[in-house]
Amino acid sequence: MDTTSQRRPDERTGTAAGEGTGRGLPARLVARGLLPDTGPKRAFAAATFINQIGKGLFIAGAALFFTRSVGLPVAQVGFAMGTAALIGLAAGIPVGHLADRHGPREVFRLAVVVQALAVAGLVFVRSIPWLIACLCVTELAVSAGTAARGPLTRAVGAPNPTRYRSYLRALNNIAVGGGALAAGAAVQVDTRTAYVCLVLGTAAMFLVSAVISSRIPSVPPVEVPEGSGRWPALKDKPYVALTALDGIMSIQNQVLIFALPLWIIGHTDAPRWFVGASVAVNTALVVCLQVRVSRGVGDNMSAGRTARRAGAAFLLSTALIAVAGGAPGWAAVIVVVLGVVALTVGELWYTAASFELSFGLAPEHAQGQYSGLFAIGQGLSNAIGPPVLGLVCIGWGKPGWFAAGALFLVAGQVIPLVVKWSERTRAQSGLVTETVT
Repeated sequence: MDTTSQRRPDERTGTAAGEGTGRGLPARLVARGLLPDTGPKRAFAAATFINQIGKGLFIAGAALFFTRSVGLPVAQVGFAMGTAALIGLAAGIPVGHLADRHGPREVFRLAVVVQALAVAGLVFVRSIPWLIACLCVTELAVSAGTAARGPLTRAVGAPNPTRYRSYLRALNNIAVGGGALAAGAAVQVDTRTAYVCLVLGTAAMFLVSAVISSRIPSVPPVEVPEGSGRWPALKDKPYVALTALDGIMSIQNQVLIFALPLWIIGHTDAPRWFVGASVAVNTALVVCLQVRVSRGVGDNMSAGRTARRAGAAFLLSTALIAVAGGAPGWAAVIVVVLGVVALTVGELWYTAASFELSFGLAPEHAQGQYSGLFAIGQGLSNAIGPPVLGLVCIGWGKPGWFAAGALFLVAGQVIPLVVKWSERTRAQSGLVTETVT
C-alpha cells in the first residue's frame, strides 16, 4: 500500500525546502544529530519536549500535592491513581480510530488541551470522588494523546521514523528529568501555594505544547480499503499476541524505578545514595545512545532480531543484579552498575524494535487504532509490573531475579516468530504493509 500520503507533509516542508542544510549553527546541530533536519520535525520535537516537562512536574509532585496539600489519605490517593490509569487505557483504540479518520495532529492537539484543563482542575480537588473524576479525564486524555502521537511520529519522522522516535525518546528523558528537578523546588517549599503553582505549571506546559503542535502539518487520512472491518486491530491475532509480548517485555521498565531500589536498600551493602546514581547511569546512556542504537532497525525482521537480543540483555542484567545481593559494598556497586548498563542496552534495543514493529505490522489506514491497542500492553505492564516484580524479585530473592530474566528472554525469542506469523497472515489476506525506511 502506498505511503506517500503520509510522507507528503514532511516532504513538502522538510529537507526539500533546504531547512537545516545551510551553514551556521543549525546546520552543525543537524549534522551532529542534535537538531532535526526539517521544520515539522523540530516543531513536533519542541511540542513533545514541553509536554514531557509537564509530565516530569506531575509525576514528581502529584502524589505529594494530593496528600500534603489537599490532605487526602495515601491509600485513597493510590487507589484513585491506579483506577484512573486503568480506565485511561480504554480510550486508546477508539481515539486511535478517530485519529485515522480525522488526522492524528488534530486529535493530538485536542487531547493535550483536555489534559491541561483536567490537570488545572486538580487545584479544586477536596474529596476522593472529585480526584478520581479529574484523574480519569487526565488519563483518558493521556491515552488519547499516545494513540494519536504514534502515527503522527511516523508521518512527521519519515523517511526514517524509528530513528526520529529514538531522538524524541532521548530528548524526552531530558525533559522529564528537568521537570522532576523543577518539581523538587515545590516539594522543598512544601506549602499550599507552591503545590498549586506546580499543578498550574504542569497545565501551562501542556497548553504550550498544544500551541506549538499547530505548526505541525496536518496528516491526511489514508483511504480505508474495501472489505475492511471497523475494528481490524482487535481481529488481528498476531498483533494482539505482539501486544501481549510487548507488555511482558515492558515490565523491565519497572526494574529500575521499583525493584532495583528495594533490592539495593534491602539486600545489598551498596550505599543508599547509589539508588539515585543507578538512575543517572541509565538516563545518561539513553540520552547518548538511543539514536545510535536505532540505526540498525529498519524493517520488521531486523526489529524482531533486535527484540531477541534485548531479551538476552535483560537476562544478563537480572543475573548481575541478583549476584550483587550479599556482595561487599563496593563490589555490589560495580556489579549493579554492570547490571544497569546491560538493562539499559536491552532497553535501547527493545525500544527501537518495539516502535518499528508497532507500525510496521499495522496497516496504513489504521495506524492510530493499532497504536491505541499497542499502548494497552504497555499500560498494563505499568500496572502489574510493580506487584509482579515485588513478589518475584524481592519476595523470592536471587532465584526470582533469574526467573524474571528468563521470562524476558523467552518473550524476546518468541517475538520474531510472531513477526513471521503476522507477515504470513498479511500476505494471505493481501494487506501487506510497507515499512517506511
